[in-house]
Amino acid sequence: MSQPLRAVLGEDQPIVREGIETILRRAGVDVVAAVGNAVDLVRAAGTHRPDVVITDIRMPPGLEDDGLRAAQEIRTARPETAVIVLSQFLDASYALDLVGDDPSGVGYLLKEKVASPQTLTDAVERVVARGSALDPDVISALLGRKRPTDPLAALTPKERAVLALMAEGHSNTGIADRLYVSVAAVERHVTGIFMKLELSQAASDRHRRVTAVLRYLGQ
Repeated sequence: MSQPLRAVLGEDQPIVREGIETILRRAGVDVVAAVGNAVDLVRAAGTHRPDVVITDIRMPPGLEDDGLRAAQEIRTARPETAVIVLSQFLDASYALDLVGDDPSGVGYLLKEKVASPQTLTDAVERVVARGSALDPDVISALLGRKRPTDPLAALTPKERAVLALMAEGHSNTGIADRLYVSVAAVERHVTGIFMKLELSQAASDRHRRVTAVLRYLGQ
């Protein structure tokens, strides 16, 4: 029998913390520590070495972006630890700061979406598997930014839709389900995306997906 996923949770509001912890435990996730400030979050992650860290952005001691900075510190110290940041407000710049130059093992969700247990548990599974889980509203906000040049100008609307779902962290099968097309059709669109973005065939498929997502996010 495989071991349950182990999580460290950071949230300064006790009621919200208990709610998230309940969702995780019901999904079979072992919450090894639940703390209320960013300092304890970093310490708990170092002590317990969890599979995933889930944290609010705004936490003590500064009540600004302390949770985000703690997540970045944890990610730097232990790249194998997946991180999910929860935000009450839609701020795409936070998502870009968290993603850095690699979206693998990273999630950014709006807090209101976590009211749906499946949203959180799906995100946990994706980031632990080294995928990403970026909130669709955040993706939309990133798309709306003005850029001096658009590296995606050559993509068709369908290819853009596929790339947007890739950025959210969905597999080809998941993309096919959401677009109501076959997996083979998605694979053709993905191949077209790689060709138009001039991503070398010598690189692994995973590397090319990561590079494509980073270009989509405007890195």
